Amino acid sequence: MPDEIQPNPSQAPTHDAQLAAENIASGEEKAPSVDMEADYQAAQQLSVSEIDRTGEGEKAAEKATAPKQEVREPQQTNTEAKPTGNPNDYIDMAKEVGGSRNQGGTNVTDDLLEKAKEKGQPKK
Repeated sequence: MPDEIQPNPSQAPTHDAQLAAENIASGEEKAPSVDMEADYQAAQQLSVSEIDRTGEGEKAAEKATAPKQEVREPQQTNTEAKPTGNPNDYIDMAKEVGGSRNQGGTNVTDDLLEKAKEKGQPKK
């Protein structure tokens, strides 16, 4: 079922389109008709290429998207921490961590904390 186009000369984007719209409005030219259903059916026929209608299309797509280098399968690795039960291991580790308190910083003393508290109080 074709639809008839009724162009508006004031909405034409170009001078040629405006002249064509004026000629259609005055009756000098016949208005074009558009059959949306027929156009849709034709577009459906064109949306699938000839190669895709055969098994060759799938093969061509697979070849085009295949990786260029060999990809190895990922390997599963398991890491297991074995319990020692030896308290000396933990003492040594605690000493290493505890020693980091004195590295790169200042020692915080009670006097330093008191000064910080005083400076943090609002003025009276």
